[in-house]
Amino acid sequence: VTMTIRTGHVTIRDATRKDCLELARLIDIAGEGLPFYLWQQMAAPGEDPWKIGQQRAARDSGGFSYRNSVVAEADGMVVGALVGYPVADEPEAVDPESTPPMFVPLRELENLAAGTWYLNSVAVFPRARGMGVGSKLMDCAEQKAAELGLRGLSLIVADANQGARKLYERLGYREVSSLPMVKEQWQCPSDNWVLMIRELPG
Repeated sequence: VTMTIRTGHVTIRDATRKDCLELARLIDIAGEGLPFYLWQQMAAPGEDPWKIGQQRAARDSGGFSYRNSVVAEADGMVVGALVGYPVADEPEAVDPESTPPMFVPLRELENLAAGTWYLNSVAVFPRARGMGVGSKLMDCAEQKAAELGLRGLSLIVADANQGARKLYERLGYREVSSLPMVKEQWQCPSDNWVLMIRELPG
């Protein structure tokens, strides 16, 4: 479907359970295919991995939940999404026994961002890029962090994703730490996850 979007007609709203399939597709874009890879491992024989992603987005708890999400909407269609939440001042230690190995470096980096609002994922469908949708979502994240009186915002990006890293640097994010990826059979051109933090004034 060809879609024309004018930036002024993009609205940001809280996500609902009706948005969960779009949330799954967008978090997979943000995660460079890692979410879909994991849903494939979780799916029963013959089960659609996207259904697993949709079910996980529909949960009331957990980081990837519609309750932690806002969506950008244009012409009645979801065109982008932001998933985020505050990181506790004293995050829980990562338990390697209960945490899938691929998630361990991500969780460890997230824990280094205590006291920030963590952008778990931000993504825009290709058909809506270049229209300012991503900027509106990033502005929403900053507003949420400020409302909660947090010290800043944080995110994790793949090291080979130079376009995203340069964008975040322009927005004031700085690299704080990095850890090697655990890939298993997941195909990705990057080698490391990079934690970036933007401090807020005050």
